[in-house]
Amino acid sequence: MTMSGSATAGTTLGEASERETLKQIFPRLPRSFATIVGPGDDAAVLAAPDGRYVVTTDMMVHGPDFRWAWSAPYDLGWKAAATNLSDVAAMGAVPTALVVAIAAPSDTPVADLLSLADGLRDACAALAPDCGVVGGDLSVSGTFTIAVTAFGDLQGRRPVLRSGARAGDVVAVSGALGVAATGLRLLFERAVDENGEPDRARFEEVLREHPETVGAQLRPNPPIADGPLAALAGATAMLDLSDGLALDARRVAEDSGVAVDLESSALGDDVRTALTGGEDHGLLATFPRGTALPGGFRPIGHVAAGSGLLVDGRLFEERGGWDPYVGWNGHAG
Repeated sequence: MTMSGSATAGTTLGEASERETLKQIFPRLPRSFATIVGPGDDAAVLAAPDGRYVVTTDMMVHGPDFRWAWSAPYDLGWKAAATNLSDVAAMGAVPTALVVAIAAPSDTPVADLLSLADGLRDACAALAPDCGVVGGDLSVSGTFTIAVTAFGDLQGRRPVLRSGARAGDVVAVSGALGVAATGLRLLFERAVDENGEPDRARFEEVLREHPETVGAQLRPNPPIADGPLAALAGATAMLDLSDGLALDARRVAEDSGVAVDLESSALGDDVRTALTGGEDHGLLATFPRGTALPGGFRPIGHVAAGSGLLVDGRLFEERGGWDPYVGWNGHAG
């Protein structure tokens, strides 16, 4: 097919030029309040009123991180934004900008990238309204991959690290626990064919029956605004709950040189899933005793002298959670 003018909805990336594809994508993307120079030049220019900025990056690769049988392009755009926004929020910063790089097979429809851009836009609008996409890259690969780099403004506050928890602090969480992992378990158990491969028709049936649970896996809704609120309230440590409560709480304990003791009664009806699940992208934080917990934070335990992760005062050694080289609790990528 010979291209004349702009790419059309039925065009693939192999038929369209990079320039024409990007010309359709950029108008769909949100503008950052910090933008001085946006997409179109060799690099973007952002304002940094604080003199510092938070930066993080994350990749999503077809296979280990998502499956097209289970995720629409819009879902992927939403999740790619949400997972990076939550990392910025976990530092106590306000998200300002995203840079998005995509490598896709040449037969990928341009319409899929436009839908993905819509997901990025809508996630920013819902979760971090002042954040926008300021640039990126588009390339070809046999495996669809999206990499997002996110920036954040500390607004004069100190960054909240994982290493600041102190004995006597309250351990608190904002956001759901275990819902996304339950959704993923449903997909692995019921949205696969006889050979265990993801199946679109069965996925749609599971989604109809469990829209909120599966939706929590495909389109996470992290409490982004609670990150800066936690910093203002004096949080001593904080991180994004992406890999599972037990794994991430253990990271706080190790980095802070303390023990984290969680109360099972505060973890809901399915304690094990709350502990070993992941991808809810809530926020785990510690606060000095007596602090009025901000936003949606609720207490789930305390910090004690010692080391390791405890549940109801007993050492909890089960790992669980997400490891990109192992998968989810035994489900290989």
